[in-house]
Amino acid sequence: MSTTSGAVTVMDAGAVNRALARICYEIIERNEGLGNLVVVGIRTRGAHLAQRIAARLSEIEGTRVPCGELDITLYRDDLDPNEQPTPAKGPVVHGTNLPESLAGSTVVLVDDVLFTGRTTRAALDAIMDDSRPDRILLAVLVDRGHRELPIRADFVGKNLPTSLDEAVDVNVSEVDGEDLVSIRKVNA
Repeated sequence: MSTTSGAVTVMDAGAVNRALARICYEIIERNEGLGNLVVVGIRTRGAHLAQRIAARLSEIEGTRVPCGELDITLYRDDLDPNEQPTPAKGPVVHGTNLPESLAGSTVVLVDDVLFTGRTTRAALDAIMDDSRPDRILLAVLVDRGHRELPIRADFVGKNLPTSLDEAVDVNVSEVDGEDLVSIRKVNA
């Protein structure tokens, strides 16, 4: 572990890459191949991780794995339903881009960090509003604990016990210029 500006690095680019590779092999083993598999990432960093997972799965198995991204903004439970969003205030919706109907498929939902479970719950609602897959599995790069809902990941890159006065930051090269997972203290 290294420290940078008060944050402690817990996964460097190599560790992130190894964790994603392990998740890919676990997905293949659990599903006995990739038939009817669709990888869907939660915007923003989960979508980039999903693209990497889909590409690696395609490379390993020699078959195309569809990949999409999910915007859960309007499904979040911390938004005031009576408040009208404006460009200066309120949620910004980027849109969902799913490769096809998810009906009858196995969806691997991908996110960067699993914390309270509320983001995952919102993503499940968004997927079920789109169609009815046969099965939804959850893959996360980091599981930091502190669940508020009965949700657990099927595939985890790293279990990272944290306290509530810590934040877990995931950087991905597509957005942040580097792959890195760090923990930092936050003011309680």
